[in-house]
Amino acid sequence: MDKEKRKSVAILGSTGSIGTQALDVIAANEDYFDISLLTANNNADMLIEQAIKFQPDAVVICNEEKYNYVKEALKNELIKVYAGHAAVEQCVQLDETDIVLTAMVGFAGLRSTVKAIEAGKTIALANKETLVVAGEFISKLVIEKKVAIIPVDSEHSAIFQCLAGEVYNPIEKIILTASGGPFRGFNAEKLANVKRADALKHPNWDMGSKITIDSASLMNKGLEVIEAKWLFGLDISQIEVVVHPQSIIHSLVQFQDGSIKAQLGLPDMKLPIQYALGYPYRLPNTYKRFSFTDYPNLTFEKPDTETFRNLALAFEAMAQGGNQPCVLNAANEIAVDAFLKEKIGFNQMPNIIEKSLQKISYIKTPSLEDFIATDLETREFTTSLLN
Repeated sequence: MDKEKRKSVAILGSTGSIGTQALDVIAANEDYFDISLLTANNNADMLIEQAIKFQPDAVVICNEEKYNYVKEALKNELIKVYAGHAAVEQCVQLDETDIVLTAMVGFAGLRSTVKAIEAGKTIALANKETLVVAGEFISKLVIEKKVAIIPVDSEHSAIFQCLAGEVYNPIEKIILTASGGPFRGFNAEKLANVKRADALKHPNWDMGSKITIDSASLMNKGLEVIEAKWLFGLDISQIEVVVHPQSIIHSLVQFQDGSIKAQLGLPDMKLPIQYALGYPYRLPNTYKRFSFTDYPNLTFEKPDTETFRNLALAFEAMAQGGNQPCVLNAANEIAVDAFLKEKIGFNQMPNIIEKSLQKISYIKTPSLEDFIATDLETREFTTSLLN
């Protein structure tokens, strides 16, 4: 990678798990990257700390009540300070930005990603909900604007890497691997007794609380299945999920001759983040290397979709299409938040999501406004189920 052609990076959600790891990657590769924009939802103190260290052109604190606090803290810095989600949507279009890392969690990342695509920015996509909610809409927009989306999720990054050099070779199927989370092998009775603290103990990955709960319920894998459909232009029959507890093989691609390519590595999100930011170059690093002798046994098993029903619900929503994945995502966000606040049990989450999928009106070909309305309607209905 040419140091003279530094990339300017905007990080949406810089105080979250992906955002902070991305800044670690950039700090270790300061000859190749600089920062144009940092945004945070609520964590003003960390945003201020990051801004002082990395000196972006601008920062946005989405919680408008904290604007004056951030503004005052950065008054001696040459950094523009803005507040509110609308400001994020405007700032992603900055001319200085080459690549936008969308690391915001949930539906909140959709509109800013759309604005970045419309502005012709390369997207490093960590916000899977963007494609889950509005995959068909986003796919058409990407083609229209001739924008590249480089996946950051480890599984989709693995598939992306396996497809390098295979432009003339159709995919027969992809195989997404799942760790199985902390409750692999549990039955419904055991799941009924798990607590918030248990669910937040992921065996392999260091992630934010929402994604960690999704991993424990296998909803994360369900969302990744829908994301993969749109990223790689696949039919539902071309996507398979296999549980791989060691999280060494990050995903696989099978081609029409039966050959399978896999991408392997230790479970460290900095690897796919660095690959996405540096693409098409592989930048050197000092991360721990994988050794087969440390992992003499790599094992695989079918996911238990009867016990972990969220994965089955995601496949059903994908098969129906339209606004159903949007309903799935919104209901899941509300259900996970309720579980984290210990208002509901682990097994209640799929029940709530299923009721929402059955209740919310189906729209076959939704517009962006339909997605926004569906998201709001679903959140209101799902919240009513908690009362």
